Amino acid sequence: MTDIEMIKALEVPTGKVDVVLDTDTYNEIDDQFAVAYMLRSDDKLNCKAIYAAPFYNDKSTGPADGMEKSYNELMKILTLCEREDVKANVYKGSTSYLPDEKTFVESEAARHLVKLASGYNRENPLYVVAIGAITNVASAILMDKSIIDKIVVVWLGGHTLEWPNTREFNMYQDVAAARVVMLSKVPFVQLPCMGCVSAFSISQPELEKYLVGKNPLADYLARNTIAYEERWQPGKPWAKPIWDVTAVAWLLNDNSRFMNERVIRCPIPEYDDKYAYCADNHFSKYVWYIKRNELFADLFAKLTK
Repeated sequence: MTDIEMIKALEVPTGKVDVVLDTDTYNEIDDQFAVAYMLRSDDKLNCKAIYAAPFYNDKSTGPADGMEKSYNELMKILTLCEREDVKANVYKGSTSYLPDEKTFVESEAARHLVKLASGYNRENPLYVVAIGAITNVASAILMDKSIIDKIVVVWLGGHTLEWPNTREFNMYQDVAAARVVMLSKVPFVQLPCMGCVSAFSISQPELEKYLVGKNPLADYLARNTIAYEERWQPGKPWAKPIWDVTAVAWLLNDNSRFMNERVIRCPIPEYDDKYAYCADNHFSKYVWYIKRNELFADLFAKLTK
């Protein structure tokens, strides 16, 4: 793909597009918002599949357990969204991280992505929104490198270029997977966390005013967030980043209404928590500013409709 073709492929889509979402849904409280936001944006986003991604922290006993818990949480959110029809298109993902940059991890999700992407092309791509460790997407690319001409990857991962390190949860869990994707020259959009998406945060009074009691979905999302923060910071003031919503919002960012971005030479994560940056790297899109109020207004309207 030439530089001009790459830049064109990285434009925010116009019209309705097909999307898959790759998510570690049980890891935190923000993936649930992102899933609901995608499904409630069905005037522009046609959900073709949702993939459960692995994660490992204090909420799981390992990446396989994290993936299973994410799969189960997805089913819960789909019920709250009244989208039982989507459940048949939810696939279990990787049970481990990549062992190296040449070896994929077998999973239903990766195989489905390869098969699904075969029906798309550069002029009509499949959009892959990833909001967890990017193992499933990297595995699909390693299974069949031809899909890089048929998909656009939108990933919430890493920190800003100015941040002192890249040690962000989605990134450091599987640096090999991040490198596979970012070195593959697939059209790639990065939403960095600290220094950018971290500004998309919400407080308890806002959750209570705009979501609590509005409907079962909105109520669950709000109360789940409040309970999460009260466990971490009991009795203290807080504002919780709802990180993952922004990756879905990029697909809705016509006329830059929700965020500002620029084209850069794609940074490549290294294993020492730094980026390698070369002047002749391929181009990628880089989001550098979130319009917090505008995006929350759209999110609340869709969650409570």
